[in-house]
Amino acid sequence: MSEKTFPMTQTEKEQLEKELEELKLVRRPEVVERIKIARSYGDLSENSEYDAAKDEQAFVEGEISTLENQIRYAEIIDSDAVAKDEVAIGKTVVVQEVGTTDKDTYHIVGAAGADIFSGKISNDSPIGQALIGKNKGDKVSIVSPAGSYEVEIISVEKTEDNK
Repeated sequence: MSEKTFPMTQTEKEQLEKELEELKLVRRPEVVERIKIARSYGDLSENSEYDAAKDEQAFVEGEISTLENQIRYAEIIDSDAVAKDEVAIGKTVVVQEVGTTDKDTYHIVGAAGADIFSGKISNDSPIGQALIGKNKGDKVSIVSPAGSYEVEIISVEKTEDNK
């Protein structure tokens, strides 16, 4: 069985690599030091500092494992290889809900780079799935937990990398 791939831009992959380096070189040693200090307090059976440090260690190791897996199975998407007006990972899309004048701008990213508060939506999100592969001028029906609605793609541009 083949492993799941993680579509992303080269910039997203580089960001994940920086996060991984931070976890391995800074956070992991900090947690190990906290565990060492907590152990010095004696009885571990009722040592809340030790328990908290072990919980944090489990969290950090889980994050490291997740990032390593995403980096290992990263599928770099080159938005230049896609038609100029086609929605893909690495593109910025402006859509307008049909019947309104409201416009929304989305940066389509891989799941690892999603941040709705920054306008970065995942290719796996309902909006991302509906828009990917469509072109400027297309009307697209988006099905979300809040209901479905139709949008028109106003523009599609390559996202400028924010390193």
